[in-house]
Amino acid sequence: MDIEEQIRKMCLKFITPPNALILALTAANTDLANSDALKLARDVDPRGERTIGVVTKIDLMDEGTDALELLQGKIYPLKLGYFGVKGRSQKNINDNMTIA
Repeated sequence: MDIEEQIRKMCLKFITPPNALILALTAANTDLANSDALKLARDVDPRGERTIGVVTKIDLMDEGTDALELLQGKIYPLKLGYFGVKGRSQKNINDNMTIA
């Protein structure tokens, strides 16, 4: 069995029980439709009732783009919604941008 299948089986073990909350992490600078985390979550929670979307790397998105529609659940709706994670780049740190 290859490593990908081993990881999939391990994840399914924890997210299959109906009382489990699923944290589906997806990078904002990738195509949401190809998110492995959301695909796996969809297999066991097709209506998105117990899945929480976590969108990382918002700070690395191309200039002129944003994650607003994704975070609002317009692209792939989840009952529990999405949370965005934005880091500070080295330029932000050099420019004394605060964490707040």
